[in-house]
Amino acid sequence: MTSGVPADPPSPTGPAGTPAPTGPMGSADAAGVPAPPDPAGLTVAVLGGTGPQGRGLARRLAMSGQRILIGSRVSERAEAAAAPLRGAGLDVSGMDNARAADTADLVIVAVPYEGHRDLLVALAGALAGKVVVDCVNPIGFDKQGAFPLPVAAGSAAQEAASVLPTSRVVAAFHHVSAVLLEDPGLDRVDIDILVLGDDREATDLVQALAGRIAGMRGIYAGRLRNAAQVEALTANLISINRRHKAHAGLRVTGV
Repeated sequence: MTSGVPADPPSPTGPAGTPAPTGPMGSADAAGVPAPPDPAGLTVAVLGGTGPQGRGLARRLAMSGQRILIGSRVSERAEAAAAPLRGAGLDVSGMDNARAADTADLVIVAVPYEGHRDLLVALAGALAGKVVVDCVNPIGFDKQGAFPLPVAAGSAAQEAASVLPTSRVVAAFHHVSAVLLEDPGLDRVDIDILVLGDDREATDLVQALAGRIAGMRGIYAGRLRNAAQVEALTANLISINRRHKAHAGLRVTGV
């Protein structure tokens, strides 16, 4: 019986203890201690960026100064979603999902769950070697409200990792309200973003990316195998929001 799980994923150093690479994933100081990653110069694609969650994330990341590509199955729809943001002075372009995935440095997947696997299979080549952030929630609805759907791989994020073996899959941005993200009257969105993954450099980068959005904080929340309960918690938040007519999110205390 083990004494407990590690507090963090493995160090980004290699088998010989070589320091972390330079660039947006973080450089190392003279002592070999990795510096925090800086995502500021990365181009970020949001696949499914014409839906409320995708549009909202695109807006907030662009407001933070990030260059954003909105992806959609139909490029005209993507450009229609990007145009008002660009008109507001934000660096946002619209294009089809394949071009967005190929062009971007980091990719956020914000498509409905029913099209999740097929899209990633089709784009596996374009996504190879890239950090892929999965924020898809497999949620169903019936007369009793929202409930989590079973996923054969365990979770949507694990499904993404299974079909993208050469990508660096991270789970994040599951619990933030699309209504708040898209509200032009809000300067900040106060919420903690739970970030899960098996690659320390990738989770650190996504935490830093979340932290660029005013009010947000990225919190490491475990390995990718723990993503199922994070995705399922969205059903509870939907129930809270419906009962209280709110747009509730999460804050982690004591950290």
